[in-house]
Amino acid sequence: MKITYHGHSCVSINTGEFHILIDPFITGNPLSDLTREEVQKLDYIILSHGHDDHVGDTIPLAKQTGAMVIAPFELATYLQWQDVETHPLQIGGGNSFPFGDVKFTQAFHGSGYTIPERKEIIYMGMPAGILLTAEGKTIYHAGDTGLFQDMKMIGELHSITLACLPIGGNFTMDPDDAVYAAQWLKAEQVLPIHYNTFPVIQQDEKEYIQKIKELGISGVPLQPGESLEL
Repeated sequence: MKITYHGHSCVSINTGEFHILIDPFITGNPLSDLTREEVQKLDYIILSHGHDDHVGDTIPLAKQTGAMVIAPFELATYLQWQDVETHPLQIGGGNSFPFGDVKFTQAFHGSGYTIPERKEIIYMGMPAGILLTAEGKTIYHAGDTGLFQDMKMIGELHSITLACLPIGGNFTMDPDDAVYAAQWLKAEQVLPIHYNTFPVIQQDEKEYIQKIKELGISGVPLQPGESLEL
């Protein structure tokens, strides 16, 4: 299984047969190593919540590739109205797909899609974290969230191979809180996400990696376009 980081919270997963993209914020993402046109093969898109910097290029990508979108119910319903094929889930619920299993966990954040020209925010349901299990490995993408103690339970119930944790602060956990999250989740490796995209979420990912390393936790500070094999 190949994991590639594309900046912000966008992470791609290649199982060999299937290509999956989580939170595809590409256009308008100053850190993205991708352009939308470069994405030719895509089987599934998984969305953690309805903010613009996570929904991103979902609609045009789904239409150009035929990818199915897995998303919280309200967000999935909105995307269905845009002629996108979806599978809705809710927190605590999961489903099996040809590539493996997806289950949504809670996340403490907001979820609304902004339409600036109408000065309107469309409610998109509860935000979620994502547990994806494929090829005997489990990836936890926390989405946008603050620290919450039930991360301990997630770590106890699931053997997590890789945890993708936001460290940017301001809108999500900062590095100090993400250190606690890394300890509670007991993941084999941690990938920091959701930082440095905008000035307000500037962080030193190497300093964060060093902090968790001192606690015996392996961290992987990928730059956009870099990959790791699980």
